[in-house]
Amino acid sequence: MMNRFLEHVSQEFSDYFIVMQVDRAGWHDAGKLVIPENIRLILQPAYSPELKPVEHLWDYLRENYFHNWAAPTLKHVIEVLIDGLQHVAADSELLQSMTNFPHLRVIC
Repeated sequence: MMNRFLEHVSQEFSDYFIVMQVDRAGWHDAGKLVIPENIRLILQPAYSPELKPVEHLWDYLRENYFHNWAAPTLKHVIEVLIDGLQHVAADSELLQSMTNFPHLRVIC
């Protein structure tokens, strides 16, 4: 499935060179993994979720949109999630503060 995912991302964003940070799940560095030419995978150190940008995004959303409440429906959860993601996407400084780590700025 990881090969299919990478191929899909590669085709959808064929005009870009993509740097994708991944944890050390077995499928992220399997021997049969085929990495397209326009994608570079960066393996993060073991046991270091603080280096994974998406973890900071989830923390922000949890603290600001999902704190101390119970949703009446799954649809409501999805609506709140979309609102939160749109807010973050519209605020480039906020997004950059959560995801612009030094180890992602220079890629060889």
